[in-house]
Amino acid sequence: MKKIKSLRIFFLAALFVMAFASVAFAGAQDFVLVNNTGYPIYKVNVSAASTNSWEEDILGSDILANGEAVQVNFSVGNQQYWDINAVFEDGSSISWYGIDLLSVAQVTLNNDGTATLE
Repeated sequence: MKKIKSLRIFFLAALFVMAFASVAFAGAQDFVLVNNTGYPIYKVNVSAASTNSWEEDILGSDILANGEAVQVNFSVGNQQYWDINAVFEDGSSISWYGIDLLSVAQVTLNNDGTATLE
């Protein structure tokens, strides 16, 4: 009985450490991206504003339907300004530049080409 209690305590402690570690290593720029463009988005690139090229597609094979949201996570870092590029089914795209991801938790891409930052 004592051995089972010790294993439970060890298991709970291990879960606590893993949960704390994931929070400790979360990027300060993590945010929720909301599609309010009126169209499904087939590709999303998020790149540091200081670069001249787009990073890889964060959606992979997924499609971000209108009205849906996706959590965007970063590894440890403190880059402040980021650019976002959304590509639609017909290959057209819209880009938003210089978004301060250290100051927002949600970015909503709107159908008029603006972004709402919360």
